[in-house]
Amino acid sequence: MQRLQLAPNYEISRVIHGGWQLASGHRTVRSDDPVADMVAFADAGITTFDCADIYAGVEELIGRFRTRYGDLRGEQALARIKVHTKFVPDFDSLPRISKSYIASMIDQSLRRLNQERLDLVQLHWWEYRVPGWLDAALWLDDLRRTGKVDKIGGTNFDTDHMLEIVKAGVALTSMQVQYSLLDRRPALRMAEAAVENGVSLLCYGTVAGGFLGDRWLGAPEPSGQLENRSLVKYKRVIDDIGGWDLFQALLATLRQIADRQGTDIATVASAAMLGRPGVAAVIIGAHNRSHLASNLAVSDLVLTAEELDLIAGVLAQATELKGDVYGLERAQGNDNRIRTS
Repeated sequence: MQRLQLAPNYEISRVIHGGWQLASGHRTVRSDDPVADMVAFADAGITTFDCADIYAGVEELIGRFRTRYGDLRGEQALARIKVHTKFVPDFDSLPRISKSYIASMIDQSLRRLNQERLDLVQLHWWEYRVPGWLDAALWLDDLRRTGKVDKIGGTNFDTDHMLEIVKAGVALTSMQVQYSLLDRRPALRMAEAAVENGVSLLCYGTVAGGFLGDRWLGAPEPSGQLENRSLVKYKRVIDDIGGWDLFQALLATLRQIADRQGTDIATVASAAMLGRPGVAAVIIGAHNRSHLASNLAVSDLVLTAEELDLIAGVLAQATELKGDVYGLERAQGNDNRIRTS
């Protein structure tokens, strides 16, 4: 597993175990023991875990994992585990956010995760027109100074607002963004600005909710109700960048590369993102340890210049999505809010 220094004395695995799919109510957790699954991921080298205070039950799961992992492997091994959580205030509470409220939410995450200090807290703000997002970032940075938080990050901020946070003096370590071969908005402005300001990109959606997978190669364009919100969201992306025929051309190219590499389309799609400028890691959801081998393969796969050119050749025919990071999602309004990761 590739590893990377996200900041001085702060090392992560370049494949991050995403926790969104483990949230109760999201879907049935397909595991008899999700904590044991996390132990298996950590033992294999995927030592960084992503969650959020709004992912029902996931912080508690990771807290139980941390306890078990320390008991099984010792404190030195536990020290390698990094947990990236998010502070995501409810949309309706945004006008009333206060420093004391943020402190209480951080304390809640500390209790759930069984930590004395949170490794990385990523701020999400639903609506820029509601003031308070910059104050929230500054208050989180105050908590960093007091020792309750180690690193501060953001989730789904666009480039201008990210730069405002940096300009205000917040020690911003990372920005979590939706970034894939289909959705390349972070490459327009954010990637360069992030590199210039020492902010690392943590990417989710690298397989576009599953669309960038062998299941969809040669499949007819879906016409009915899709299985979940992620597929609905990414089907809109496919439509906007050029439609189903272009999407199938991309899948065929990825399958050609996968055949050469002895892997699958999803692995190629995620590995391609690890090579993008400014990208520190990709976040990949997993229901259970049956996904472990494929997650590890993302780190092992090195695409050749020729293979990258093949992908670029197909994408040159695509229409770029308009706007900056998460702009289209914000414009959809509260009824269509898309949860992070």
